Amino acid sequence: MGKIKLSNIRVYAKHGCLKEESIIGSDYRVDLTVDTDLTTPSMTDTLSDTVDYVHLNSIVKEEMDIKSKLLEHVARRILNRIFAEIPQVTYAEISVSKINPPIGGDVESVSVLLEAQNG
Repeated sequence: MGKIKLSNIRVYAKHGCLKEESIIGSDYRVDLTVDTDLTTPSMTDTLSDTVDYVHLNSIVKEEMDIKSKLLEHVARRILNRIFAEIPQVTYAEISVSKINPPIGGDVESVSVLLEAQNG
């Protein structure tokens, strides 16, 4: 087994419950870790034998581009697509963070962390 991590994926998106958030948008950070068997690719040095992190990054960016009210909803959509499109992934953990959220205080970010197993 092994893990593939994508750290600090930065995206601009329009999520939130406030009308202004869906119009103006804000900065987000996504961190993703997936579990998969890395035995074969560690020996073959062949991309088709592993989970392509470019594919993972594309899923994150495409799903973050779809408006949602809740970060939880976006995170779940990302996990669902990963499991649907990349069956080698057995477990995934994702953190979606809104940078400088509009909550009336000096808060750097708010984050939602979801984890799930495939199947």
